[in-house]
Amino acid sequence: MVTKVIDSKGVGFGNSEIVMFVGRSELSISRPFSCMSSGGKDCLGMLGEEFTNKCIVRPGEQVKLDDITTTTLGILGRPKEEVLPIFQGLRSKVANQQRVLYAEGKKRLLIVMQAMDTGGKDGCVRKLFSRVDPQGVWGTPFKAPSTRELSHDFLWRVHKVVPAKGEIAVFNRSHYEDIIAVRVKNLAPEKVWQKRYKHIVDFEQMLVDEGTTVLKFFLHISKEEQKRRLQARLDRPEKHWKFLPEDLEDRAKWDDFQVAYEDVFERTSTDQAPWFIIPADYKWYRDMAVAQIVTHAMDRMNLEYPKVTWDPSEVVVE
Repeated sequence: MVTKVIDSKGVGFGNSEIVMFVGRSELSISRPFSCMSSGGKDCLGMLGEEFTNKCIVRPGEQVKLDDITTTTLGILGRPKEEVLPIFQGLRSKVANQQRVLYAEGKKRLLIVMQAMDTGGKDGCVRKLFSRVDPQGVWGTPFKAPSTRELSHDFLWRVHKVVPAKGEIAVFNRSHYEDIIAVRVKNLAPEKVWQKRYKHIVDFEQMLVDEGTTVLKFFLHISKEEQKRRLQARLDRPEKHWKFLPEDLEDRAKWDDFQVAYEDVFERTSTDQAPWFIIPADYKWYRDMAVAQIVTHAMDRMNLEYPKVTWDPSEVVVE
């Protein structure tokens, strides 16, 4: 048995190693990672709870993003090449769960994606939901509000795109921009955005009461990784369209954005609508973590195909 003590940047784990981490963002593992021996099948349900417990922000928890890893959590313990087949299985599982959700037509799922610029929201959503039936999944990107949207309360544009029964809605950015961006960019007085924490908590509680499962993800990248990704957008002509000069203005306010997010996590992560902080420097690990948490949550929704009121054995097709 080998014992390793590594920092939050460590990514290498042997099959019989104990890996010890320090701080909220790391995990002690005292068992080998054995689910690969069955082709990854056991992992489809085995790690969902572990990722959920590791990434969740508890109600009222004071989060310091600088103390939370942006790389890996030490849960998988295998290289990318051996993990990818498990992720493919999770994509199929999400597709199957979505079919049952749609057929049952009783429950709803809302997924909120937030991140710093280049955090990977688009890519994560695209990879996880690429196999689902488009009839039952809606994606909404929230950009700067229009003149008409600004003439209403800040949740007006959000409420009209929450999922209906049997649907999954995915928000690429969200109503949280009406606190975070407004606060950091000084778009409204503090007395305006301070009230929005409670408005959002009450709004999400209403959604939960009406049968919606709410999962909120923050894709956590380092400032160094953001620099690398922004440079890639400048270096590759096919990515120029994704770069805006104002991205650098936001980058200059990195610390202010981090503090704003930390306050959001502390004040709006609830048992009913929790936040999850996902290490996102490595895209494959990010995708795996989100997939594990989503499939675990959908398992807990106890979805079932609707039962018919007639006897199929008595029906004859001529």
